[in-house]
Amino acid sequence: MKVIVTVVEKIMSEAHIDIPDGLNQSAIKQHIVDRYNSGEMLTDMNIFQVDFESISARIVQGQADTNYLSLSEVKL
Repeated sequence: MKVIVTVVEKIMSEAHIDIPDGLNQSAIKQHIVDRYNSGEMLTDMNIFQVDFESISARIVQGQADTNYLSLSEVKL
């Protein structure tokens, strides 16, 4: 029997970064967004929490016949 499992997760990551002093709130936000978009911050990210939003499985029987099982809101 073939089963296709789909897991939806919410991943929380944390990065400790240095930013220039004296920036206002808007400039801090832009600095962080720019670092993230450039890929610089990705190497600093540490996953500290993973929550499962849902887990579902489809049982595949042949090409066209599929059954669907769902386990919603499975939290760890």
